[in-house]
Amino acid sequence: MRVAVYYSNSDVRIEERPLPAIGPGEVLLRVRASGICGSDLMEWYRVPKAPVVLGHEVAGVVEEVGRGVEGFRPGDRINATHHVPCGTCRYCRSDRHAVCPTLHATRFEPGGFAELVRLPAENVRLGTLRLPDGLSFEQGSFVEPLACVVRGQRLAGVRAGDVVAVIGSGVSGLLHVQYARASGAARVVAIDVSEARLDAARRFGAELALPADAPDLAARIRGANEGRLPERVIVCAAARSAMEQALSLVDDGGSVLFFAPLPPGETLSLSAHDIWRRGVGIVHTYAGPPDDMRAALGLIAAGSIDVTSMITDRLPLAEAARGFRLAAAGGLTLKVVLDPAA
Repeated sequence: MRVAVYYSNSDVRIEERPLPAIGPGEVLLRVRASGICGSDLMEWYRVPKAPVVLGHEVAGVVEEVGRGVEGFRPGDRINATHHVPCGTCRYCRSDRHAVCPTLHATRFEPGGFAELVRLPAENVRLGTLRLPDGLSFEQGSFVEPLACVVRGQRLAGVRAGDVVAVIGSGVSGLLHVQYARASGAARVVAIDVSEARLDAARRFGAELALPADAPDLAARIRGANEGRLPERVIVCAAARSAMEQALSLVDDGGSVLFFAPLPPGETLSLSAHDIWRRGVGIVHTYAGPPDDMRAALGLIAAGSIDVTSMITDRLPLAEAARGFRLAAAGGLTLKVVLDPAA
């Protein structure tokens, strides 16, 4: 079968791999939509593991089921997540799924940028959902990234009536903008260095979209919110300046969510005393456990979150290299979705 093998953002090759053999409890998925995630573009993380078949935002059709599989059969339309928590360890029981050992040990074979993918038994049991009738494969490929957003805002304590600022208006930032609106935020502020991305944030529901380098940024936010700074600030830009800016923009008693990571060894400059005095909480998140996957699927199916309009490029697997170049360049490109069956 054909796979797209990642060597770097500028070197993605179509190669042949053996068809994955499934065992008891496993499913063979024929991929029909596989989104390129921002994390796929983090070369500091991906290149040391290369060559590798990436891709974890997937939806498709069950091709084959292993012995003992219940609830799925060939022909079913499904989406699946690549990392699943066990649900029973002390971390999962206290809503700390991101550090569950099982979550970090589970993954697809070989990866979502392939014609067919083996879903391990744990993924089938805990991280696979049937797509409702009328929901496209493309929409289904957004369930995993939206689940991460749902989890992140829950941990950050986003509540109806909050002012929410989102720094970074790429795909994850735009999902945060939409979900905050759907959750009843009083106002959503988008912050980015790109005017094109700010335009996108306005289209997806940000009432206020401001350049990150505006000298009067805090004053402009206060002016639009009756003197209030945001109770929640969500950082979707993998930049130290964005994280430090978030700490300067959050209201007293509020929280900052670091949704995007920095490379290992990179540090922040912050005042521990100021954070203590102001009562600011700092949280982070990774992945989306089963309950958040189900919630994300429901939001998309209900039309509460518009994911289809976020897709700017639809390409066959053969054009994966072009897809990575587009995604890495940013600009007007938002979500690139590959269809290995095309």
